[in-house]
Amino acid sequence: MKDFDYIIIGGGCAGLSLAYELNLYKKFENRTLAIIEPREEYKRDKTWSFWKVIDHNFDDCVKKSWDNFTINSKYETQHLQCNHFPYQSIDSGLFYSKIINELKKNKNIGFFKDIKEININNSFIFNSVPTINKNIENLWQHFCGVEIQTKNDIFDNKIINLMDFNCDQRDSVHFFYTLPFEKNKALIETTWLSNMTDDTIMDYDEQIREYIEQNLKIKNYDIIFKEQGAIPLFTPKNINEKNKINIGTAGGMTRLSTGYTFLNIQEHSKYIRENFDNLKKLKSFKIQSKYKFLDQVFLKVLERNPKIMPKIFCDMFKVKANTVIKFLSNKSNFIEDISIILKMPKSTFIKALFY
Repeated sequence: MKDFDYIIIGGGCAGLSLAYELNLYKKFENRTLAIIEPREEYKRDKTWSFWKVIDHNFDDCVKKSWDNFTINSKYETQHLQCNHFPYQSIDSGLFYSKIINELKKNKNIGFFKDIKEININNSFIFNSVPTINKNIENLWQHFCGVEIQTKNDIFDNKIINLMDFNCDQRDSVHFFYTLPFEKNKALIETTWLSNMTDDTIMDYDEQIREYIEQNLKIKNYDIIFKEQGAIPLFTPKNINEKNKINIGTAGGMTRLSTGYTFLNIQEHSKYIRENFDNLKKLKSFKIQSKYKFLDQVFLKVLERNPKIMPKIFCDMFKVKANTVIKFLSNKSNFIEDISIILKMPKSTFIKALFY
């Protein structure tokens, strides 16, 4: 068994982001790192999207950026501009390739498929594998998306459709999400905010086909990529231990009301790098407590009142675009928070607050 100074459990977005950040700043010139990841190969498997409210290391992995987005419901369509905070989409294939190629240049960094291959007794551990209660009655953001290519130029590739609620809700909260990468290529995703006890809402392929053909009026297209996943809208029960830091979703870096995680991971990685020589005494890095509180109230409303959620989401975006973007990206101030709160149905949220 080999000994390493540091171990990263899980070589996904959080684990690789941290390894890249630390290696970039030469933290492994005289120290060793093992990355535990069971996958056989790294290839494009996800799309990470977010408003760029902070700088990050992966601009060269951005597949496309947009300065405009829409929100749709059966009542209205809103068009918003995000010139100050472009909406970016990261290609996971480019992300993996960039990081793996760089890390393999360092002989002090090794990749392993099983933690049993190494001695962990004297190592400092960064864990990105969340301990999740398998109770699927909790709320999840579960989704399936396909990237399609059409023969003709169909899409306006300068604007994304962030949420389109013009679809069957089935007593849950359901919307479609469209990212047009080119005029003839787009990622189209069906997204649910619900528990996962009802198999009837998981006919994702049929939902996507129907939306493409009936809502978008596209008949001839090829599917060139598919992704599927589920993000817990609750905090995993990972326990803080000596000589161990939880990262990624395991470390509470997922914003519970939105599922946004990528930029929180980058900020956490930077925080660890800046305090790398004092890890054993390092204070936990957390998303501000006000967002956790507001998200818990919001999700309680969502769970109890799914039928009114399309209107609530649309109303949320009736403030200035920069305000709502900062709020959803954990960067809002008190006045901006209040402007969002005032758009919410007061009696519904007060009931959720106290009952």
